[in-house]
Amino acid sequence: MSYNNVDRTITTERLLLRLFTSSDAAAVARLCNNYNIYKTTLYLPYPYTLEDALSWIDRHEGNFDARLMYEFAVTDKLSGEVYGAIALSCNEKSNNGELAYWIGEEYWGRGYATEAAEAMVDFAFEDRHYHKVFARYFSSNTASGKVMEKIGMSKEGILREHIRKENRYHDLVHYGIVRT
Repeated sequence: MSYNNVDRTITTERLLLRLFTSSDAAAVARLCNNYNIYKTTLYLPYPYTLEDALSWIDRHEGNFDARLMYEFAVTDKLSGEVYGAIALSCNEKSNNGELAYWIGEEYWGRGYATEAAEAMVDFAFEDRHYHKVFARYFSSNTASGKVMEKIGMSKEGILREHIRKENRYHDLVHYGIVRT
């Protein structure tokens, strides 16, 4: 993982994590306007419109500057194609942050979430000096749990019927990793 503070980019073997721009909005809307993405994420609306994407992207730079949230496009290092998004919140008082991500369904199973998540944990510990990074996933989304395990996170517990979505209650599985 290589973080460039000037460009605000993180480079991995295959990926470039960078701030979103308004020119990414169409790709974000296309990828997020997918029921299979919606049902596995906590905060994405469905249907997902171009206006949703533009409004979301518009907040990123301010969030980054205010050290509230670091939100990056997950892109192909060579072609620039947008695969998804990854974010890390910043709780300065507790010196930790929540990792969250989504990858477009057409890119599932290629290891992009794992590669991006590993880079974000490195960014949290090496550049931002966090003590802990945590993440949560719906118990029905076992692929997300596998990502968390692959990057060294440990299961910390299950929040039973914690989220109500589509008139059903869902368990949230909580994972974390502490800087050693």
